[in-house]
Amino acid sequence: MSLVSDIVYWVIVVLLVYTIAMVIFAILLENRNPLKSIAWVLVLVLLPFAGLIIYVLFGQDFRRRKIISKKSIKKLSRPAQSDFDFKAFFKDDTLPVENQKMVSLLYHNAEAYPYTNSKLKIYTSGLETFNSLFSDLEQAQNHIHLEFYIIQDDEVGNRLRELLIRKAQSGVRVRVIYDYVGGFDLSTSYIQSLRDAGVYIQPFLPLKKSIGFSKMNYRNHRKIAIIDGLIGYTGGMNIANRYLNGNKLGLWRDTQVRIEGAAVRGLQRIFLIDWFFVDNKIITNPKYFPTVLPSSNNNLVQIVGSGPDSDWKTIMQGIVSMILGASQYVYIHTPYLIPTESVLTAMQTAALSGVDVRIMLPEKSDTWLVTLASNSYLQQLLESGVRVFMYQHNFLHSKAIVADDRVSTIGTANMDVRSYEHNFEINAFVYDEKVAVTLKRHFLRDSHSCVEIKLDAWKSRKRIDRFKESFARLFSPLI
Repeated sequence: MSLVSDIVYWVIVVLLVYTIAMVIFAILLENRNPLKSIAWVLVLVLLPFAGLIIYVLFGQDFRRRKIISKKSIKKLSRPAQSDFDFKAFFKDDTLPVENQKMVSLLYHNAEAYPYTNSKLKIYTSGLETFNSLFSDLEQAQNHIHLEFYIIQDDEVGNRLRELLIRKAQSGVRVRVIYDYVGGFDLSTSYIQSLRDAGVYIQPFLPLKKSIGFSKMNYRNHRKIAIIDGLIGYTGGMNIANRYLNGNKLGLWRDTQVRIEGAAVRGLQRIFLIDWFFVDNKIITNPKYFPTVLPSSNNNLVQIVGSGPDSDWKTIMQGIVSMILGASQYVYIHTPYLIPTESVLTAMQTAALSGVDVRIMLPEKSDTWLVTLASNSYLQQLLESGVRVFMYQHNFLHSKAIVADDRVSTIGTANMDVRSYEHNFEINAFVYDEKVAVTLKRHFLRDSHSCVEIKLDAWKSRKRIDRFKESFARLFSPLI
């Protein structure tokens, strides 16, 4: 054989050995979901060259190899609610049994403290959200903490930049985290102008050797704003003009919650853990957890973070508990639907039990492969009695679920595998009738902008469409 042939031969041998090793040690021995393992084995076998690259970039499971150390999380947990007595908390008989089970679950799987008597306000449009957020930012006296998946260099993004520069120059401590992939097109000049003004801004998991290209699949999808430790925001909205003027998909419809009171401590704790990761500084100064006056709001809030740094799929478990705990209705907003088997079974079980389960999806989507995969689940849901609504004209980006006028969740997690297993996410779980009724009202109002899918019509769609959806579903554990 020629030298070139020898080189090709040994490259193939090395790749074959490496592929077999990856299949055995990186996939099989991790004891993943069998369907997900099979999907990755097929990728490696059918795409022996590209498959290895795809697996290294997107396939490794870091949940057991903590990205953020538990030691730092413990240090940052204490100032959040150091005087909390979990056992004593449940001596209060006024908390419904269904809520007690969820509170206990989220406390044990995410160390999510139940905060009482916070003031909450729901926003459903970019205009009202940004007006409220920028007004609160203008009033900041001590610090501003922001964390977003996307910060666009556009009208809204530049309005934020100018505001943060003014506040930093006036002596307010400003810290900003943006996801490196989500904010990939954020210009160097935008970032540098903030740093020059004294704003501390850091990317989350940048693609560099010290962090590793293998972690690029783990993105920070959180959206958090904290003003002086007294006011906080979370929900689905990024910093982008699409919420004011729309884009090719139309105006983006989303859900955001403004929080005043003790529950802001939960947002602060998660932000400071993430700040430790991006800046290697543990911040425990009590000024970031100020004492708040008790209010007359009779509610309970848990701020739940999830990601590859957690032992459990915390938000997913909370949502499953919500669905299975419902006795009357469950209304779900989500832009993407690639449910885990647990979530799919929970929705089907609830619907078959007589619960009014409704899910609303956008008719138009920004991700065609995800849309195809999402469609492949609809027949199973319809057959169990779940009602499916397609939001028309504009783009539904809201991530909100409400059940029984009793409990609701608003946050960043979509109903998909990526949100439950790969992304860093944050959701507020709210036990409050007023908030639940408000979210139910918004859902029912949005239903007027929808077309409801009927089972007979869905089953009669073109065979080629069903084939494309089924094919896309093969990749659902990977996208």
